[in-house]
Formats: sequence, C-alpha cells, structure tokens
Amino acid sequence: MKVKSLIMALCLGLVMAGCNNLQKGAGIGAAGGAVLGGIIGNIAGNTAIGAAVGAAVGAGTGAIIGKHMDKVRAEAEQVRNAEVQEVTDANGLEAVKVTFDSGIFFATGKSDLTSASKVSLSELATVLKNNSTCDVAIQGYTDNVPFRGYTAEQSVEKNKALSVDRAAAVSSYLLSLGVNSSQIKSVEGFGQENPVASNDTEAGRKQNRRVEIYLYASQQMINDAEAGNLN
Repeated sequence: MKVKSLIMALCLGLVMAGCNNLQKGAGIGAAGGAVLGGIIGNIAGNTAIGAAVGAAVGAGTGAIIGKHMDKVRAEAEQVRNAEVQEVTDANGLEAVKVTFDSGIFFATGKSDLTSASKVSLSELATVLKNNSTCDVAIQGYTDNVPFRGYTAEQSVEKNKALSVDRAAAVSSYLLSLGVNSSQIKSVEGFGQENPVASNDTEAGRKQNRRVEIYLYASQQMINDAEAGNLN
C-alpha cells in the first residue's frame, strides 16, 4: 500500500508535466520520471539498469526509443539458448534483458565458456554490433548451494566470486568478437543474491544459475531519438 500511495503521489505531482503519457517505451517526461520508472521496474521484478540521464526524457522521445528497442528485442530473440524479455531501465525507458542458463554456458563450478556458449555469444555479438547505440550491462548469478568443505559464509563469497568470473568471461569473449569496449558499461557478479526462483527445488536453483545481459538506451540513442534520427 505504501508503494501504491507513493506512485499515486508522484503521478499527481506530475500531471501538468505529462504524467498522462505513461505509454509503452515512453519516459515520464518530468523531473520525477526516473524515480517513478524505477519504482514500476522494481514492482515488475526488473533490475534498474543504467545511470539516470541528466534531464528527464520526454514521452515522445521515450516512445521512439521503445519502438526501436522492440526491433532490438526481436533481433535478440534469434540468439540460440537465449530467453529475451522487455524490461525498464533506470530512466523508465524500454530495455531488453537477455538471460542465459549457466548450465549451458559453464561446467559446474567453472567459469570457462563451453562450445555452446560461444555459439550463442557469437550471435549476440552480432546483435550488439548491429545496435551500437545500445549500452550493455552483464550480470552473473548463482544458486545458494554451498561449496563442499566450506562454511556457509565462505560459500557465499565463493559463489559471488564465481559469478564475477562468469560475467567477466562473457564480457571478454564479446570483446574478442569485436564488440566495442565502450559499449559494455558494467560487468558484475552478485552470487546468490536476487534469486528469480526458489532455491528449495532443483528447477528453481537452475533458474538462479544464470547470466543476464541488458541492452538499454545510451545517451547517444536518446540524443538520436530527440533529433528524430532513430529508426
């Protein structure tokens, strides 16, 4: 109820600035837009990706970016072994989340890429190069299964280190395929944090062992959209 009240209060304060333009892919169009977009993203279970831009993105610009990101999502959906979703970034703009099962990408407890992962990443690299004004964030995750011979606290740290190594392996391979280093804005590992399913079942643990790659609007994309140069 508190979250709903906060959203209502923000909307009431933003009516004159275009709060009625909350359409797919559109920014809020006012100073509080990024805040409201972040709240909506959290309710939807999305991670707030990307730094807030210096000025709020107008609804018209947001709609143009949304239309463009629909095309990016459709292209990403052709990548093998990828689960692709529409999410919201830190500016309330449409972004694309690509999730890979760590079991396909890595052997248990390892951070070396498998042959299958290299095929998928080669296809993803093409998507990134075709959409060079998309910024990219790479995140690694694990389940909460402890390492044999280690305490629970030590296992948490080892899982986090493993997730960092896996995210770094993905980033390094994408760079080796010609993706521009300036396009990859963050490479992080969160270990067993932020589970997407219950760790009480094998099916849930499998979902939690994952690598997430986000494609979201860069400042250049926003500038292009504002200038009418983004298709």
